[in-house]
Amino acid sequence: MKTICVIPARYASTRLPGKPLKDICGKPMICRVYDRAKLAKNISEVIVATDDERIFQAVEKNFGRAMMTRADHKTGTDRLAEVAEKFPDADVVINVQGDEPLIEATLIEELAKQFEDETLQMATVATELSDAEEMKNPNNVKVVIDKNNNALYFSRSLIPYPRNEGKSKVFKHIGIYAYRRNFLLDYAKMPPTELEQAESLEQLRALENGYKIRVIKSDCKFVGVDTEEDLKLVNEIYKNF
Repeated sequence: MKTICVIPARYASTRLPGKPLKDICGKPMICRVYDRAKLAKNISEVIVATDDERIFQAVEKNFGRAMMTRADHKTGTDRLAEVAEKFPDADVVINVQGDEPLIEATLIEELAKQFEDETLQMATVATELSDAEEMKNPNNVKVVIDKNNNALYFSRSLIPYPRNEGKSKVFKHIGIYAYRRNFLLDYAKMPPTELEQAESLEQLRALENGYKIRVIKSDCKFVGVDTEEDLKLVNEIYKNF
């Protein structure tokens, strides 16, 4: 089974312009993500997919592999699919976000391992939430998971609603995805669905079309970089590595 890892990276960011090139202990963030993804075993290729020459050059300077993609993609999935089309021999495509410089190689490996189940088309990651404010924050996407570790629903609202306190855990969705390549190419062509547009959550398109999404529960530390405060925190963590 051939697995490739793709890291989509755009220069534009509303809250943190130029985010992929922000410095983390002397190296651009996108290069930190790339280096950590490269540590994953049994991954044939790691590629940064970008529409910006500055990001492309930064990755090449770091001795990494980057590909220029179209600038008119509406979603990261579209950019991912453009790269996947160029790897017809790949079986699985793993999408690692370019703002996750603490991504664990073992998590990438575990995602790839899920596809030993030949019926599986898509997988992602979640981590348990305990802080009440984080649960209420609509920027933290929540996921409800069934007994077979498949997603029942994703929402920006608090789910499940705690009518009876302490009866169910709350899980935060982490935006790291893995796809069977052929499914990814089909998925990118599916029209947006009602729930997807209502919640502004692209993964709901798969559920609305009847596909299962396997969810790995992880205790890994995730600090996605969206603000200057996040960037400072990640720099402190790297200094202590």
